Amino acid sequence: MSRQITLVLKGYPRLSETFIAQEIRALERRGLRITLASLRHPTDVARHPIHDEIEAEVLYLPEYLHQEPARVLRAWWRARRLPGYRDCMRHWWQDWRRDRSRNRIRRLGQALVLATELPPGTEQLYAHFLHTPASVTRYCALLTGLPWSASAHAKDIWTSQAWELREKLAELQWLATCTEANHRYLSDLSPAPERVHLVYHGLDFRRFPAPIQLEQVRDGGDAETPVRLISVGRAVAKKGYDDLLEALAALPQTLNWQLTHIGGGPLLEKLQQQARNLGIDARIDWRGALPQRQVLDEYRRADLFVLASKVVEDGDRDGLPNVLMEAQSQGLACLSTRISGIPELIRDRESGWLVDPGSPTALRDALQTLITDPSLRQRLGRNGLARVHGTFDMERGVDQLARLFDLPAAPRTASDEPLPPASCCNTR
Repeated sequence: MSRQITLVLKGYPRLSETFIAQEIRALERRGLRITLASLRHPTDVARHPIHDEIEAEVLYLPEYLHQEPARVLRAWWRARRLPGYRDCMRHWWQDWRRDRSRNRIRRLGQALVLATELPPGTEQLYAHFLHTPASVTRYCALLTGLPWSASAHAKDIWTSQAWELREKLAELQWLATCTEANHRYLSDLSPAPERVHLVYHGLDFRRFPAPIQLEQVRDGGDAETPVRLISVGRAVAKKGYDDLLEALAALPQTLNWQLTHIGGGPLLEKLQQQARNLGIDARIDWRGALPQRQVLDEYRRADLFVLASKVVEDGDRDGLPNVLMEAQSQGLACLSTRISGIPELIRDRESGWLVDPGSPTALRDALQTLITDPSLRQRLGRNGLARVHGTFDMERGVDQLARLFDLPAAPRTASDEPLPPASCCNTR
């Protein structure tokens, strides 16, 4: 009989978290029965095709406790009879003394609801992200006595207090994280470093088949055929879009380029205003959040992918952005920065181009070099394609997770039809 878990997420479904969706579906194909517990209701209007393939039921917890007071009160009344109630409240009180926030109260309320509404037969709890979702999961585990584990990524690690990370690492059964930098940091904090595992997300290449390899010819010299730049990412500080806009504005006026940005986010209007102030808004196409198939089409039309990730004041940073792997899977040369796990994917000047984070000047120089040299882009794109296929196949990471979940070995299925190769453009 297959194992049954409840997976806790901050929100579901989310267009920006395809790596989680592909993991869920892959584990379902390996026989794991999953219920999704979401702390928030969805805000994205569109969905990726993979969301329609996922079989898991979704339990939406109260996003704010005052919105469902009767449900929360009923959960508390029932939870008082759970064997771990006193232990959970003791741990929560210790946390509250160090973090007197409304969010800390909300985490407890959501955990009470989760513990009393868990599907019968749940054997294990699993959280994606080590901050809020893991806190809810931890309190639920204390209430119910169930084992729990987690995956850690980026913001959830680097903006969390060390004391809270240490205590979670001491209690969970195992933790998977997606970069070597994360792995080193969390292993140093953990009283049992052997529980911390490096698991790359990788790509499901059935969804990102290699395109027809087209010759790079655009060099920025012809206004009728500008070099097509693309960046995919939420408009948040750590993505470095302010630096990218400054770098683009500093390029020679005679250089012909066009940027497509895909993604929503709270800073979008501010960035659009910055582009207007810099006089480059006519060269930028702000597309907003798009479904995966449309994003794939845009990769295949582009000449160069750019992501200017950086560390921001509160410590937040990218881990290993899946969009870089997606772009490389299409033979697209990538320009990014030397932070977190990005150098684990991109070997500088070999399978992509890296610059120091937070440096618009370095970014401008690299852009000028890559825009004007199509043969260099061709070489970097070809090597990046080989790199991502050789090291970042999603199935390797799923194999590791399947072992951590004690799933029996099972033959892989190919239920998903691969997307067709590109034939929309003659040249890049």
